[in-house]
Amino acid sequence: MRIGVGRKKLRMGDLLVAAGAITEEQLQEALGLQKEKGLKLGATLVQEGFISQELLIAVLTQQLGVEFIDLKGCKFDDEVLSLIPEDMVMKYNVIPLGYAENNPNVLRVAMADPMDIIATDDIGIITGCQVEALLAMEDDIQSTIGKYYGNQQAMEAAEAYRKEREQSMLSDAEEEEMNADIENSPIVLLVKGILEGGVRQRASDIHIEPMETSVRVRYRIDGVLKQVMSYDYSLLSGICARLKIMGGMDISEKRKPQDGRISIMVDRREFDIRVSMLPTVYGEKTVMRLTSKEGLTRPKSGLGFTPDEEKVFDGILSNPHGIILVTGPTGSGKSTTLYTALSELNTEDVNIITVEDPVEANIDGINQCQVNEKADMTFAAALRSILRQDPDIIMIGEIRDGETADIAVKAAITGHLVVSTLHTNSAASTVTRLIDMGIEPYTAGDALVGVIAQRLVRRLCTCKQPRYAEDYEKRLLNVPEDEEDVVIYEPNGCPLCNETGFSGRIGVYEMMPVSRGLQQVIAQNAPANEIEKQALTEGMSTLKLSVGRHVLNGITAMSEMRKIVYEAGDEY
Repeated sequence: MRIGVGRKKLRMGDLLVAAGAITEEQLQEALGLQKEKGLKLGATLVQEGFISQELLIAVLTQQLGVEFIDLKGCKFDDEVLSLIPEDMVMKYNVIPLGYAENNPNVLRVAMADPMDIIATDDIGIITGCQVEALLAMEDDIQSTIGKYYGNQQAMEAAEAYRKEREQSMLSDAEEEEMNADIENSPIVLLVKGILEGGVRQRASDIHIEPMETSVRVRYRIDGVLKQVMSYDYSLLSGICARLKIMGGMDISEKRKPQDGRISIMVDRREFDIRVSMLPTVYGEKTVMRLTSKEGLTRPKSGLGFTPDEEKVFDGILSNPHGIILVTGPTGSGKSTTLYTALSELNTEDVNIITVEDPVEANIDGINQCQVNEKADMTFAAALRSILRQDPDIIMIGEIRDGETADIAVKAAITGHLVVSTLHTNSAASTVTRLIDMGIEPYTAGDALVGVIAQRLVRRLCTCKQPRYAEDYEKRLLNVPEDEEDVVIYEPNGCPLCNETGFSGRIGVYEMMPVSRGLQQVIAQNAPANEIEKQALTEGMSTLKLSVGRHVLNGITAMSEMRKIVYEAGDEY
């Protein structure tokens, strides 16, 4: 069905009520929420659970006679994307798909609201074509806009800034001050484009690196760095100055490392950005860590536990007192597991206090403190004060030294539940690390109630390719070598995963509840391999076994398993 100029405006809500998909009461409630949140009606109805996304698509396509298109699997070229001006794409939340087959006068356009007659009118006037609207999900449209249009906008801003510099005779300091005040100056738009691009491409970190003659921008997506933009070196001072202003840093200091924090809203979601600036030989390098409250405070089901792992996790959390430790290298998802554990424990009848460096997400009902070394608010100092605040549960961002470990152990033994993180390779080596920090073995055994070691591996995209496992791979997967036709999957690459073969990540866990038997082994100051041996006899699954299950189930690839095996120190 083609939607052209002069078509009578239909209302999505009325169509859904008429089709019996939602009630009038649900429609009125959704309309109120829509105004409050600034979302499209369809997105509000799905978000509130009044209708499933599948039913919404089915009803609208049937009632309107429009086609549905899943943008996730589409590949776009610049020629098609330039059919509608970028400002109009942003304004109406639409994506041009190209001309209709055998009819160059009809332009196919993906829209979140195919009944938006004002949008179709404006697009029709500016392109000189009749508009054929196709239904697409709002999130998919925004993701596509961020992926294909963000760079173009940023490059235009960069070029405008470079020309301004050439024409201007201002000093660097005067220029930085001017850019600080003008919200729509080219450098402000450029930095905004870099940050929003990172969010929309699911980056966990953004790197802005000075090279000899250029500035390189890379995003870390699913744990892997990918270059997305390169700018002229003359833009470096402006980018750094803008980020310092946003992060509350000293704009005139360029010789010392600085840290800051930025909060931004992208697509109606709030993101917290930790900024670190480091002077290098070519200028200041900036690394930004992106986190969102929704990303950290996910439900337990979103962590990727198997049913058995979920039972063990619940069992560890059910302890009224003791220490629960989550371990793993930087970027292994420890914070997400900690926040999920806190959300599970966060009820009206308990007092939860945290001490973090920094506070990564604010959670209602939990008292959160931030470490401040300059004000002598260290982990140890904060912990001493927290113990006078009548806590039931204490979360320590990280146990970094013997003093913090000692206070945490004493708190656990005196009836508090303490959850924290350590940087170790396995669950068993976490125990020996605590003892190395000065905790007596019998005290460590008494205080510990559970240790969770974890890693993140990349999920294979749906474009994955099957193959038979080699003999050495069967050995690694603990599959008998005489077992034939063991199928595993390899990454392939498609538009959906940006040709990487992977899309998203999943947690791999090694959970070690501390039983009476384990307490006795720990109390005897046993080495890590003895502790692990005892835990294995009690049914613990190692990181190697856990990731092996994901490989055999087609969730991840052998290349991801090899990383885990090397990191955990297992034999290959």
